[in-house]
Amino acid sequence: MDDHTQPALKPRTLAAQALGAGDPATHALVPPIHMSSTYIRDPDNGYSTGHVYGRTDNASVQQAEALVAALEGAEQAMMFGSGMAAATAVFLALERPTHIVASRVMYWGFRSWLRDIGRYGHTVTFVETSDLQAVHDAVRPGETGLFWIETPSNPLWTITDIAAISEIAHASDALLCVDSTVSTPIFTRPVAHGADIVVHSATKYLNGHSDIVAGALAVARANEFWERIGLIRSQLGACLGPFEAWLLMRGMRTLDLRVREQAKSAALLANRLMDHPALSDVLYPGLKSHPGHKVAMRQMVGGFGGMLSIRVKGGEAAAVATAARVKVWRRATSLGGVESLIEHRASIEGPGTPCPGDLLRLSVGLEDVDDLFFDLVRALGSPSLETYYGSVD
Repeated sequence: MDDHTQPALKPRTLAAQALGAGDPATHALVPPIHMSSTYIRDPDNGYSTGHVYGRTDNASVQQAEALVAALEGAEQAMMFGSGMAAATAVFLALERPTHIVASRVMYWGFRSWLRDIGRYGHTVTFVETSDLQAVHDAVRPGETGLFWIETPSNPLWTITDIAAISEIAHASDALLCVDSTVSTPIFTRPVAHGADIVVHSATKYLNGHSDIVAGALAVARANEFWERIGLIRSQLGACLGPFEAWLLMRGMRTLDLRVREQAKSAALLANRLMDHPALSDVLYPGLKSHPGHKVAMRQMVGGFGGMLSIRVKGGEAAAVATAARVKVWRRATSLGGVESLIEHRASIEGPGTPCPGDLLRLSVGLEDVDDLFFDLVRALGSPSLETYYGSVD
């Protein structure tokens, strides 16, 4: 097989080899961290390397951007100092007052910011984006310019049909932005389903080790709007640091292996917990009983993610008490790391949250799935593990 017949490399290979990133000067396999904040001009006063100043010109950051773009099947990617910085830059780049249609359930920190979008002259309508008729009804002809969806949505894991929303958005001459943090490019590539911009809190699965804060945008086709986003990033100083970019590159090398194993464990836990007498519901798109399962089957290839939520009978007090009793799971905010986390979201989100008080959000890590399962069952207070589950060997 010659170079002309070599098939395109799979995401696992792209990630593991970090697009071949290294050090051409020393032939080191691992790329160096480029820490310089400024660059030397040429004798003719130019910058032949293309690097001028460290805020936006950094080789470590650019390597991470190239890898994210390749994984997403996007033309370009842009790294930010946080997921919030990436998401807000999209809206700050809008040049005229714009009506926005957004998912009713999404990451609460960003939803709270969107609720106050009026300060920038924009308006927003929150709808259940899994309901296509509701999305149709929310469109304001001549005013709606941006659709923002999160799928699966945090923390109810609602599934939105990206391709269907893309048709609605583009028929309205609007852009479609998809927060794909939970799905990751391993399970869903929104650009292939019609998305214009893909958003990631790279703090989560892309990095996967709970040791950096970062954000990413990937664009289907670079255009004037994309350039404005880049200008916003530069003007606000919302850039990612080189050391964080280097750590992110290291984390992404194992992205495929990590998220597949986490999704496998999450699916096992969801199925085992479905009939638990202390639970009223298990929310996971991989379950056939999940309302969005059929859509998830179409747009999530190879897995349904490592996130699930459980609803505890007895309400908020019982849910909080359950979280207090775990030993293996860690009580902490965030998701996507190698450690399994449990969190009572309603108490974090506060008044106005669409999250039920009886819900516990679970981020499945890389621990042994039986250890995670038995820890949850004990915390839920079952009188006998064998009564409900027998052996799980």
